[in-house]
Amino acid sequence: MKIEPIAFFQSPLTSKFGVPRQSGIVSDLHGTICFVPEYANGDALRGLDGYDYLWLIWGFSEHVNSEKHATVRPPLLGGNERMGVWATRSPFRPNNLGLSSVRIASIDVKTPSIEVLGADLMDGTPIYDIKPYLPYVDCHPDARGGFTDQHSWNELQVELPDELNRVLLPADVQVLKKLLSLDPRPHYHTDEEKVYGMPFKGYDIRFRVSDGVLRVEKWEILK
Repeated sequence: MKIEPIAFFQSPLTSKFGVPRQSGIVSDLHGTICFVPEYANGDALRGLDGYDYLWLIWGFSEHVNSEKHATVRPPLLGGNERMGVWATRSPFRPNNLGLSSVRIASIDVKTPSIEVLGADLMDGTPIYDIKPYLPYVDCHPDARGGFTDQHSWNELQVELPDELNRVLLPADVQVLKKLLSLDPRPHYHTDEEKVYGMPFKGYDIRFRVSDGVLRVEKWEILK
């Protein structure tokens, strides 16, 4: 079976570094589903305004040619313990397909496009299908979550310079602080002197992490 994108995703996150590890974690992160010309038909969105959430089936476009294995090392386990690939949501999968649940913010039938919240997709990600989220069959509040039931992310305290707070809109500041609090670094990185860079809203956000505190030291306009 050959599949082609029906849409591409627009996001303020132009690199996989800093993208939330799961959908819904950064609930105020805005993104837009932009349909390719072949599927840019407002009629296909008819009835979608009756739903709150969508399932997106999309492609790990940054990992297409990466080597695949039967086991992977989930970041939640520190990047050292291996799990079977089917027991994880690792991007290193045979068919490079991702699945995310996102909240509908608005629908534009003229463009057409869908603005969503909480996506874990980087800018330019191909989307292969969209399905409505159905609470009566998709919600299982008592379900077990495997190794994620015994482990949780330790969020970082985030400190932003006052000037950066003035440069960005208040809503963008809150999204950036949440993204950074999730610690976008690889979990085997512990060098407190290393400076990391994360693209956000046209800026290269540079930071260090020390003693559980992430401090943004400088930011530059991306070229």
